[in-house]
Amino acid sequence: MKTNIVLIGLTGCGKSTIGKKLSSILNMPFFDTDKYIEEHYGSIESLFKKGEEHFRDIESEAVEIISKRSNAIISTGGGVVLRRENMEALKNNGIVFYLVRPLEEIIRTLDTGTRPLLKNGTEALYKLHEQRKGLYMLYSDHTIDASDIDKAVNEIISILNSGA
Repeated sequence: MKTNIVLIGLTGCGKSTIGKKLSSILNMPFFDTDKYIEEHYGSIESLFKKGEEHFRDIESEAVEIISKRSNAIISTGGGVVLRRENMEALKNNGIVFYLVRPLEEIIRTLDTGTRPLLKNGTEALYKLHEQRKGLYMLYSDHTIDASDIDKAVNEIISILNSGA
C-alpha cells in the first residue's frame, strides 16, 4: 500500500502550507524537498548559479532519499516533474496530489526575488506553467483546487479516507 502523500504543483501554489496542515492533522512527518536541499547542500539560489542541471541532479538525490520514507507528507519543488525518475520514485510509495491555484493568485502572493527561475519577473511563471502543466497532470493521481487552503486539506483527507 502507498503510504506517502506527495504534493506537486507550480511554485507558490501552496504545497508547503497544505503539507504542514496535513502533517498536523494526520500526525505524519512533513518533508519539503527544497528545505532538505538547503539543509544538506546549500541555498537553492547558490546551487542554481552552477546551472539548472546541477540543481536538478541534487534535487533528484534529495527525492531519492525522501521518497523512501513511509507515512510521510512530501512537498516537492515545482520542477520535480521534469525528471521521470523523480516521479517514479515518489509514485512508488506515494499518492500524488497536483495542487492548482490561479496564476493571478500566485503572482499576488509570491516573492519572485527568492525564486531563481522567476528572477526576471512574473512572465516566467506563465512559461513555467505552460511547460509543466502537462507533466503535473501526467504524474498526479488527483488534482486539487488549492485556492482555499482549508478546503484543499479537507479534500485530500476525504480522498485518503475513501481509499481512492
